Amino acid sequence: MTQTTLILVPGLMCDDASWGAVLPALSAHMPCHVVSHGNADSLVTMAQQILDNAPAQFNLAGHSMGGRVALEVLRLAPERVLRLGLLGTGFRPKEAGAAGKEEVKKRQALLDIAHHQGVRHMAQTWVQNMVAPSRLQDAALIEDIVHMFERKSEDVFKRQIKALLERPDASDVLAQTQVPTLVMAGEFDAWASPQQHQQIADLVPARPTVDVVAGAGHMMMMEKPEAVTARFLSWLS
Repeated sequence: MTQTTLILVPGLMCDDASWGAVLPALSAHMPCHVVSHGNADSLVTMAQQILDNAPAQFNLAGHSMGGRVALEVLRLAPERVLRLGLLGTGFRPKEAGAAGKEEVKKRQALLDIAHHQGVRHMAQTWVQNMVAPSRLQDAALIEDIVHMFERKSEDVFKRQIKALLERPDASDVLAQTQVPTLVMAGEFDAWASPQQHQQIADLVPARPTVDVVAGAGHMMMMEKPEAVTARFLSWLS
């Protein structure tokens, strides 16, 4: 198996803990590095930060917002990315009209909770839609996710929401993707459905099969690490 570095890109308000359960198995096969978005407030800036610190060529996988960042890395420097993994993510820009206004309203509601009641309270509200329904009673899993969010400030949350609301359309990037591409969705992902991932796969010239992780929601790497790891190792082999 290749020793090319695998760069893992976390999603909104996530950090290395979101990848923590899959890292031991992946690290046994290749060097792995989980990036931090710092105080960046645009997907392009996040992508450029990765390129500024990455090896000449690398494998790349992003989850949620991190998947959108990965697509911006591919847009900026396609010759440097050897393999691409897209998990629980999307590719379309904010919609125009009423649908776009509704997205802004929902994201602002979470920002308001973070501002008035704290990031932890916001995370406790948000996590209800981030895991499979069967895992909502898993107190340890829920606390791990909430605590991960809680490590970041309201200001970071605001910056990352701005980045998402100003996200570019990545349809053209997908249509020009020439590297082996992993497309993975949680069966019960309320944020980025398997159907949305089929739309992603349909744009990629090689038409990759969508890997649906049974019994998982949006936080599939934390919910079903063994299944996610198995798919990763197959993609990287």
